[in-house]
Amino acid sequence: METSTVDVNHHPQPPHIVLLASPGTGHLIPVLELGIRLVTHHNATVTVFVVATDHSSPAEAHLILDATARAHYSSKNNTFNVVKLPPPDISNLTGPETAVVTHICMLMRETRPTLRSAMRSLEVPPAALVVDLFGTESFAIADEMEIGKYLLVTSNAWFTALALHTPALDREVDGQYVDQTEPLTIPGCRSIRPDEVVDPMLDRNDMQYVEYKRTGAEFAKADGILINTWEDLEPSTLAALRNDKFFGRSIIKGDVLSIGPLVRPSNNQRGPTEDDELFSWLDKQPKQSVIYVSFGSVGTLSTHQLNELAYGLELSKQRFVWVVRRPTDSNDSAGGSGEIPGRLNYLPGGFLERTRYVGMVVPNWAPQAEVLSHPSVGWFLSHCGWNSTLESVTNGVPMVAWPMYAEQRMNSTLLAEELKVAARTKTLPWRGVVGRDEIAELVKKVMVGEEGVLIREKVNEVKWSGEKVNEVKCSGEKALKEGSGSSFRALASVVDKCTCRYATKF
Repeated sequence: METSTVDVNHHPQPPHIVLLASPGTGHLIPVLELGIRLVTHHNATVTVFVVATDHSSPAEAHLILDATARAHYSSKNNTFNVVKLPPPDISNLTGPETAVVTHICMLMRETRPTLRSAMRSLEVPPAALVVDLFGTESFAIADEMEIGKYLLVTSNAWFTALALHTPALDREVDGQYVDQTEPLTIPGCRSIRPDEVVDPMLDRNDMQYVEYKRTGAEFAKADGILINTWEDLEPSTLAALRNDKFFGRSIIKGDVLSIGPLVRPSNNQRGPTEDDELFSWLDKQPKQSVIYVSFGSVGTLSTHQLNELAYGLELSKQRFVWVVRRPTDSNDSAGGSGEIPGRLNYLPGGFLERTRYVGMVVPNWAPQAEVLSHPSVGWFLSHCGWNSTLESVTNGVPMVAWPMYAEQRMNSTLLAEELKVAARTKTLPWRGVVGRDEIAELVKKVMVGEEGVLIREKVNEVKWSGEKVNEVKCSGEKALKEGSGSSFRALASVVDKCTCRYATKF
């Protein structure tokens, strides 16, 4: 096991809290941010166990180093420890056709013996274990050690409600969910359209649905459910989760706590040298004149869709930064990790030359938090992953919703229809290819048209006003403020319970 440790002065009283992160940056970022917050704001000692994979990315290593450094400089009197657990061999359990959710669940399941041994070997015994949604089977380890067990939902409250309600839907709904003609009802919450369900619910005959249904049932067993949202963002859904008529103690063992937003601060850090060209270009652009296009850490498009997006951006004549990856169906040897500008052979012929004065294409990855906080960035064409969504909203940047997988279809509905901080294409990306003309028209509308003005005004309300969910950034910042915010108080209540358990047991 590889260990990255911050040496700080130990205090015997604070509880030692163990966090478990599933593979992938979408899980790693909020888990690390939660760990930093526990150390810096709540005087806890934290060990983060990260389940490594054979394909762990350099970006994940950078996130761990960055989090460790920030924990060190933010708090001199606590310990923040990151431990990489070696990947178990699951080659005999999975194959090329195994769905992502099934693969991760099997990986986390087979990691349990290593995690159990590592937790029992900790010099300071833990008072609680916090897992993300793929780690719920490790609740058994917490029970064995007689410590607290908590769930960190790295998505939103609406997703949490659907997951908790899925075992009931499984009993109530006949046939495939996607074949239903009416929206699926979630008690006390917004209903969900059949084709917007999370990926595991698309096929009830697939093993990933069985795994997802199991996790939904295990959510309810936690001593507390910590959700990466906050009170003003999803007030009605959070209320339903706490109401015994809908969920509450009739379904859920512990408290439902909003502790978000858990997002990486940009801190105006410009990252490694290779980012200099990107930020130098952004520095030269007018305020809010650039649309940032990115589909998360793993999102890729088909060749057809990538070409249509390229031509659409070109036809729009708007400034853009596009984080691009080799298409899913491309055999171009220039693709994959390590691509460099000039080797992007899969882009339309002449595209880079024709757009060199209005756009910048970035292969594979960009420092997103820093890009979204840049004053020249006015819009974000996003896959609607929850980390990206929170980074965009807390920077006051409206979105063009382009969901791709997981719970992103739900997220896009929340953003476009409820919060009204996002625009959508008429052709929904999961239903078909979005054509260049539609892309160009929408990009022009949001960047320079009346539709964009209205949504930007809404985002400004979301950022600054005090109305309901419309002060997302202000309420989010206030929620995290020490001693006064709702998220601070919620997390403090968890630490208090762990402290009491710690004092009683040790």
